[in-house]
Order: sequence, then C-alpha cells, then structure tokens
Amino acid sequence: MPRGFAALKKTAPGLLAAAAAVALSYLLHLLVPAVPVLTAAVILGLVAANLPGAAAATTGPLKPGLALAARKFLRIGIVLLGLKVSLVDIAGLGFGALGLVVLLVLTAFAGTYAICRMFRLPGDEPLLIAAGFSICGVSAIGAVAAARRSRSGDTVVPIALVTLCGTLAIAALPVAGALLRLDPVVFGTWAGASVHDVGQVVATAQTAGTAALAAAVVVKLARVVLLAPMTAAVGLQARRADRASGSGAGPRPPLVPLFVLGFLALILVRTFGLLPAPALEVASVLQELLFAAALFGLGAGVRVRALFASGIRAVAAALASWALVAGLGLGVAVAMTG
Repeated sequence: MPRGFAALKKTAPGLLAAAAAVALSYLLHLLVPAVPVLTAAVILGLVAANLPGAAAATTGPLKPGLALAARKFLRIGIVLLGLKVSLVDIAGLGFGALGLVVLLVLTAFAGTYAICRMFRLPGDEPLLIAAGFSICGVSAIGAVAAARRSRSGDTVVPIALVTLCGTLAIAALPVAGALLRLDPVVFGTWAGASVHDVGQVVATAQTAGTAALAAAVVVKLARVVLLAPMTAAVGLQARRADRASGSGAGPRPPLVPLFVLGFLALILVRTFGLLPAPALEVASVLQELLFAAALFGLGAGVRVRALFASGIRAVAAALASWALVAGLGLGVAVAMTG
C-alpha cells in the first residue's frame, strides 16, 4: 500500500469527524446567532472528548485525523489571516495611534502574563494566554506555541479561555458601551483594541453601526500585525533558554515559524492588491472553516478530569486578564479618538 494512501486511510475518520463538527457548528450558529462558529466548534470538541462512547473514538480511530486538523489546519488558517491585513489601512491610523496600539499590546501581554503567573498556571499556559489575549486570540496562541515548541496539551486551556472570553465580549461590550454612552467610533476602537479574534471583533463592533465596525477592524488588524514580531521575540527567547540549558546543540527550528512567514507574505499580497475581492472572500471563508476544524480537534483532546486541578484558577486568571485588557483598550480608545 502506498505510504500516502496509508496515511490518508489513517487520518480520514478523524478528518471526516472534524468536517461533520464544522457543519454542526455552523448549524448551531444559525440557530443561535449569539454563539460564534468557533465557540461552537470548541464546545463540540469538549463534548466529544468527555462523553463515554465518543471519548473512546477520539482517543482511538479518530485521533490521527483530529491531531492533523488541530495542528496543520490551525497553521494554514494563520497564513490565510494575512489576507485580512492591509498595511495601507493600518498606516492610515497615523504614528501616534500606532504607537498607542503597540503600547497596548505590550502592556496587555505583560499584565496578563503576570496575572497568570500569580494564579500559578502550569507550563507555557501563562505565555500562551498572554499572547492570545493581547494580540489575536487563537492565531497568536498557535504561532507562539510553535515558536516556543510548547506541548500540544499546553495550548488547549488557553484556546478554550480565549474563545470563552472573546464570546463574552460580544455580549458584554455593547451593553457597557451603551451604559457609558460611547460614540460609535470610540466604541469600535475599544472593540478593536480589546477583543481577541478578528471575527469576535466584527461581531462586537457591528452592533454600533458601520462607523464603529470600520474603526474596530483597522485597530484590530494593527494588533494582528504584531503577531510576527512577538513570535520572533518568543522564538529568540526559546533559543537563548536552550543555549543556557545546554540543550541547543541539535537542529533548531526557524526563529519565526514558516507559517508565520507565510502570514507575512499574504499581508503583502493583500497590501498590493494582488488578489481580487472574490478570492479574498473565499479565503476568509476557508480560514474560518480551517479554524473551526482545528478547534474541534483541540477540544477533542481535553479531558475535563485533567482540568480540575487548574481549571478554576485558569478561569479566574482569564477573567481577570479579560478585565485588564478591556480597561486598557478603553483607555487607548479614548486617547486615540479624543
């Protein structure tokens, strides 16, 4: 049997299960629009991992395909994220606003990391949660985990938490914006500065109209661009740690993972207008499909019993971090639009 056919046969059951979960996630979103597709995918993965009959399948015949989806599909989705970013649009913010965005990301990263360490979260969870909350959610967690060479198990809780808090923001920020009587542009800037994933930003900001949505998307994409330098910084720190411990004598991965370079390349493609609008729309849909499949695969690797030890601490740390990022984002929004 050819090697490629054997690999396909091995991964096909898990990939088909992921495809079915993606379809079901879209159905759930249609029935309950308040539940984003990616959130539904994570929940379905968690359910599959912890129901007695389904759990046996996720650790047996479905495991190779789900592992492939969780790793490869997430990285391809990050590459396609680059097609959402135009450097021309970001430059339109001006140097002062861009400086505030950079300061926001650095402060949010440091503050969230400190909170997670204070709650004694294990392994690389503090670093990954800090990346996800400060930059761009699931995409940042995947990129930083690759640069750090984190264990796959360390990514599961951060991804679940960043998805949870991003979903809460969709409901909470419009209510807060109304109570604070924020101008639509201020509200949109706040959403772009504080909500995690691009899709969650759109869902939050559109409640205040087109002006809010336009402001939110540009500010959010300015944060997304910082994914590459942040990943490079994490990769450099990982190399230094390897040298200090004497474990860096063997082959080392690139300072910036190849899929992050792909992300940068597609930013240039979008900036120079090398693809027509229909192609960009197809790429956007494909990105969401890949992310949904990846999140189902990651969720299917979570065993609730294994999370009991740090689960409560992790949720508390995430909520505290969410409040910090929201507060910082509101301050930046007021400063940028004042």
